[in-house]
Amino acid sequence: MPRAVYVLAIGIFAMVTSEFVVAGLMPQMAAGLDATVPQIGYLITTFAVAMAVGGPFLTVAVLRLRPKPALLVLFGVFLAGNLLAATATSYGAMVAARVVTGVASQAFFGVALSVCSALTREEIRGRAIGAAMNGLMLGTLLGLPLATFIGGHLGWRAAFWAIAVLAVLAAAAVAVGVPDLELPGNGGDSLRAEVRVFRRPRLWSALVTSTLIIGATFSAFSYFNPILTEVSGFDEGAVPLLLVLYGAATVVGNTVVGRLADRATIGVQVVGLALNALFLGGFALLADLGPAAVLLMAGIGLVGVTMNPAMVTRVQRAGNAGPLVNTVHSSFITLGVIIGSSVGGLLVEARGLRAPLWLGAGLAVLGLLSLLPERARRPDRDRTLIEV
Repeated sequence: MPRAVYVLAIGIFAMVTSEFVVAGLMPQMAAGLDATVPQIGYLITTFAVAMAVGGPFLTVAVLRLRPKPALLVLFGVFLAGNLLAATATSYGAMVAARVVTGVASQAFFGVALSVCSALTREEIRGRAIGAAMNGLMLGTLLGLPLATFIGGHLGWRAAFWAIAVLAVLAAAAVAVGVPDLELPGNGGDSLRAEVRVFRRPRLWSALVTSTLIIGATFSAFSYFNPILTEVSGFDEGAVPLLLVLYGAATVVGNTVVGRLADRATIGVQVVGLALNALFLGGFALLADLGPAAVLLMAGIGLVGVTMNPAMVTRVQRAGNAGPLVNTVHSSFITLGVIIGSSVGGLLVEARGLRAPLWLGAGLAVLGLLSLLPERARRPDRDRTLIEV
C-alpha cells in the first residue's frame, strides 16, 4: 500500500472532524454566538448541503490542476473556512464558515479518492480506499471526542483553532508524501469525457444504493444520544463511551470491507444491508434493554458507513475513478445523511424515538432491492464472499 494513501487519510480525518465538531459543542456555541441550540443544529445541515451542492462545482474548478496542487488549494479553502469559524462573532459569519468548509471537504474527498485509485493497482483499489476512509472512521472515533474535549475545556473557538492546525499539518504531509501525478478529468477534453459517464444507468443505480446505505445508517446515528438515554436508560456520562464503542466498530468494519471490496463488491453490500436491516429492526424492538441496545448499536457500526470502500469501488467501475465522479458520489452519500437525519427528526416528533430506527431498517431494505438488478447481471462475480 503506497504511503500516500495513509497521508490522504490524515486529510480526510481533518475534514470529518470539522464536519462533526458542531455536534459536540452546541450549548457553548449557542451562548457564544447569541443563538439557540436548534439554530446551531442547523449548522450541521448547512455543512451537509454545502457539501452535496457546492462540492462538485469546486471540484470542476480545480480539475485543470494536477492532483497535488489541487489538494493543497482545497486545504487552503478548508483552512480559511475554519479560521473564519474560529473568529466568527455572529451567527451569519458562522454559517458562511460552514459553507466554505463543507464545499472544500466534499471536493477534497473526490480528488483524494481519485488519487488513491491512481496510486494503486486495480485489484487492490478497494483496500486502498478502505485505508484512506479509515480517516473518516477515526474522525468519528477520535476526532469528535477530542474536539469536544478541547472545546469544553478551552472554549468552542479553541476547537476550530485546533482543526486549523491539524489542516496545516495534513497539508504539509500531502505536500511531502503525495507524488505528483496526472488524473483523469484534468483538462477540458477529459472533463467532458468524465461528464459523459453520467449517462450510464448503472452509475445512477450505484449512486442511489449509496444514498440508501448511508441514509439507513444516519437515520439511527443522528439520534443515538437521545435513544440511549431516554429509551435504553443510560446516563448522559455513559453516552460518549458508547459512541467510542460505535466508532471502534466502524474502524473494524471498514477494514474488513476494504479487504473484500474488490473481489466481492456487490456481495459485500448485499450482506451489509441485510445485516443492517436486522440490526436496526432489532434495535427498534429491543431499545429498552441496555445490553441488547449496545450490541445492536455496535452491529450498525460494523455494517453501516463501513460499506464505503465497496460503494466507491462499485461507482468507479460503473463510471470512472475521476475526481468529478467521486465528488458527485460523495454528494449522494451526503444526501443520505440529510434524508436520514431530517426525516428521522420528523418521525421522532410524530412517532417517538424508535421511529428513526424503523426508518433506517426500511431504507436498508430499499437498498437491498436496488441491488437486485446488478446482482442478477453478475450472479457469479461475488461468490468469493460466500467462500470467505
